[in-house]
Order: sequence, then C-alpha cells, then structure tokens
Amino acid sequence: MWVNIVLGAISGLGLFLFGMSLMSDGLQKAAGRRLKGFIERMTRNRLIAVFAGTIVTMVIQSSSATSVMVVGLVNAGIMRLSQAVGVIMGANIGTTITSQLISFDIYTYAPILVMAGMIIKMSSKIESRKHIADILVGLGILFIGMNLLQGSLSPLREVEWFRDLLVSFQYNPIMGIFTGFALTLILQSSSASMGILVALAGEGLIPLGSALFIMYGDNIGTCTTALIASIGSSTNARRVGVVHLIFNIIGTLIFSLVLGPHIARLVTTIDPLLVARQIANAHTLFNIINVIILFPFGGVLLWLATLLVPERAIPVPTITTHLDPRVLKTPFMATQNAVKEMAQMAILSKDTLDSSLQALITKDKDMIMTTINNEQRINLMEKEIFQYLVALSNTPLNAADRQMIDSLFHTINDIERIGDHAENISDLATAFIDNELQFDEASLSTIHHAHERIMTGIDLVIASIQEGNLEKAHQVIAIEKEFDGFEASSRNNIVGRMNHGETSIDTGLLLLDMLSNLERVSDHFKNIAQVVVRLDGQTRFSALAPAQETTV
Repeated sequence: MWVNIVLGAISGLGLFLFGMSLMSDGLQKAAGRRLKGFIERMTRNRLIAVFAGTIVTMVIQSSSATSVMVVGLVNAGIMRLSQAVGVIMGANIGTTITSQLISFDIYTYAPILVMAGMIIKMSSKIESRKHIADILVGLGILFIGMNLLQGSLSPLREVEWFRDLLVSFQYNPIMGIFTGFALTLILQSSSASMGILVALAGEGLIPLGSALFIMYGDNIGTCTTALIASIGSSTNARRVGVVHLIFNIIGTLIFSLVLGPHIARLVTTIDPLLVARQIANAHTLFNIINVIILFPFGGVLLWLATLLVPERAIPVPTITTHLDPRVLKTPFMATQNAVKEMAQMAILSKDTLDSSLQALITKDKDMIMTTINNEQRINLMEKEIFQYLVALSNTPLNAADRQMIDSLFHTINDIERIGDHAENISDLATAFIDNELQFDEASLSTIHHAHERIMTGIDLVIASIQEGNLEKAHQVIAIEKEFDGFEASSRNNIVGRMNHGETSIDTGLLLLDMLSNLERVSDHFKNIAQVVVRLDGQTRFSALAPAQETTV
C-alpha cells in the first residue's frame, strides 16, 4: 500500500508541477511584453507596486519566481528596495490564484482542456495561438495531476495514526507551521504544498484548523527561494529576501494569535461543506488582510531589514551590473536587462572614442591610457553580455523576444567595434606625439568637425536605445549619410593640401587614417539605429528607466 501511495503522490505532484510550469510558460510568452509595462509603471508608488506584483505573480504562477525576479532587479539597480516591498506584498496575493483554481472540482473537464490545447497547437501556425494552447494543456495537466495526487492519498483515510497526526496540528500550532515550512522548503513551491493540502482536504483527511497552521508555514517556507537567490548579491538585494521573510512571519503571528479563529469562521460560513474551498479562501484572505495590515508599515519593514542586513564594508566590483542570472527565469525582464547593459556599454564606447580624439587633439598620453583601459572594459562587457544572451536564448521565448535577442548579438558587436576604432585612433595619437607632429589650422578644423558629428551621432543612438525613440534613430541614419559626404570631401581636401605642402605627409596620412576609423564608427552606429527602427512595433527596444523612489 505504501509503495502505491508514495509512487502515486510523486506522479501526481510531478504532473501538477509540470502542468503549472507549462501554463506559466504559455502565459509569460503570451503576456511578456505587457508585463514589461507593469514593471515600468510600478515605479510610481508602493500601492501600484502591490498591484503590479499581484498581476505578475498571477501570470508567472509563482510568488517565489516573482521574489527571485525582484532580487535580481534590485541587485541590478533597476528597482529600489522601497518599490520591492510593494511587489513582494502583491506577490503574496497573486500566488493565491493557484490554490483557488485547484480547489474547484473540475477534473472532468481536464482531458477536454488538454485535447483542445493539442488541437490548437497542431493545427495553428500562429504563435500567439500556440501560447494559448500551452496554457490550456498546462491547465489540464495540472488538474489531472491534482486528481492523481488526491486519489493516491485516498487509502490514508484508513490509517488511523496518520489521521490523528493531521488532526493534532490544530492543537500544536508550532508543529503545524514547521510542517508547512519544511514541505515548502523541500518542494520550493508554495503552490505545490498548497496543492497537497487541498488534496488531503478533498479526501477528508485534514480539518481546517490543522490546515491553517500548515498554510502559515507554507507562506514562510516560500521565502527561502528568494533568500537563497540573494546569496552573493548586493546588500539591498539580500534585504528583499529578508523583507519577504519578515512580512510573512509577522502575518503568521497575527493570524496564529488573533485572527485565525475569525478567518476559520468566515470561510466556513462562505462554504460550509467543502474543506478544500475553505482552505483556498483562507489562503486568499490571509494574504490580502496581511497586506492591508502591514502596507502602512512598509517603512518599518525596510528598517528591520536594514538592521538585519547591514551595509557591506567592501563592495564587490563588477564589470556589468544588470545581468543577474536570477532574472533569466522571467525572459521578458532578462531581455530588458540585457538592453540596459548594452546601453551602458554604448556609453562607455562613446567615452572611449571621445578620449582617443581628445588625446589626438591635446597630445595627452593620460587620455591614451584612459582609452586603452576603457576598451579592455568594453571587451569584458561584450563577453559577459554574450554569455548572458546565450543563456537567455535557451529559455522559453516568443518570436518577438527571440528576434530581439538575435539583434542584440549583432548590436553588441557593433558597439564593441566602436571601441576597437577608438583604440586605433589612440595608436595614431601615440604616433603623433612620439613623432612630434603638428596640426595646422585646417587639420584641426577637420578633426573638431568630425569629432562633433560623431559624438552627436553616438549620443542619438544611445538615446534611441534607452528610449526606443524612432525619430532619433532616423536622425542617426541621416548623420551617417552626411558623415560619408564629409569624409569624402575632407579626404580630397587633405590630399590637396598635402600636394601643395600645406600639410605634412605624415600628418596628412594620420588624418586620413583617423577619418577612415570614424567613417567605420558611423557605419556601426547606423547599424544600431537600423535595428531600433526594424524592431519597433514588435518588441520595444528600450532599457528600463532608472527606478524612482516611491511616494506611498
């Protein structure tokens, strides 16, 4: 008997988790770009952050995944800790949708959902419909797994000591809370542990009084995922996990000592016959009421987290700041992180090119060293971003996000090549200084004009990346065309001045090499601008705006 129970429970739980994962992937692919809007708008205040956290978790189907994502966003500096508090609160509400779903006895319709999903998936070539098919198939498999889990536990009704154990939890709250905590810690999913509770209730094995304390433990156990994910991250990222833990511990204390009996009476009144529905409703009420009670004390939660996780004495240096692997679990956010890091790389390439031209104009060898050091950092950034994009490519992506990532590979290479051309110009500056050459007024005028136009083009391309601004992208393309004409006329002018002895041969050749490098730079920033234009309307080519402090 025990072998059949264990194997049946493992099989049912496995199908439950697989169905939930498949449904989550389908929802993320279908709604990924819309979720980006929620994430961006949560910067307004903590109340909106609660709403956004609720919606995102309902889509992702996991408060743990949302918490890990928030840890990554805070670690990357995209989200402030005060905003994260609201998202964490909302995640606790959003995760209750799973327990509500599985508490309804709709197993009869599960095979229909699977069949409908498979028909859509096999008959349609439209990607959005295939995402809907994944949602339907995942939901059907989830209910099939839930039914198998519940059926495998059915023989336990005849095991008296097991029934007595479950009943005893209502008289031993600490043991009940610890059981829920341990179960969620092992499964790393509060939805799965709630599924087991609902399955036990469906077989009449567990009373509401015992289930409540196990449920409280589930809510504490789900915090462990974010705590584990925050290991090795920034101070504020680690505080996110601590805030989540404090929030659920305080809620557990409030309900265990004061509100638990009132909630039990309320859910029994709402649905007096089905314990499974009572548990689901209690789970929802617990999290909603906990948010209502603790929302005004968000600042206190932050203060406690600050006390428990003090500032690090020595910050850990990094080349990139936004490429947190934790966020790979939510591809739509990971893509935005890569774009944000790419924008930082473009800014560094601009500074590198600027320092190389300044070295040529001012004969400053310190500028040459700055150029070389920055170019090395650009190479390291390129490598780290490429590695991140490769990992991101192996996650479930919709067509628009995959096209975005493919374009990022080429764009990052264009940005890196700008750094290479800056290094070439710094080599020219070194030769210019070592050979004690001089620029005449006409040569200096050529350099200054080229410098100005190239810097304008790079500034515009950076803005087009950060803002997804099509107008600025088109301006970049126009500047590149203008620079081609300028480069051709300047070449003729330099050669003419060399023929008339107005410019030395060495200086003239150096200027021609400089113009060649800058013309290639303009080609590269034109390539980037064309990507911005091409991707508009499919996937918005913009990095997340810097996080702003909350006002609520």
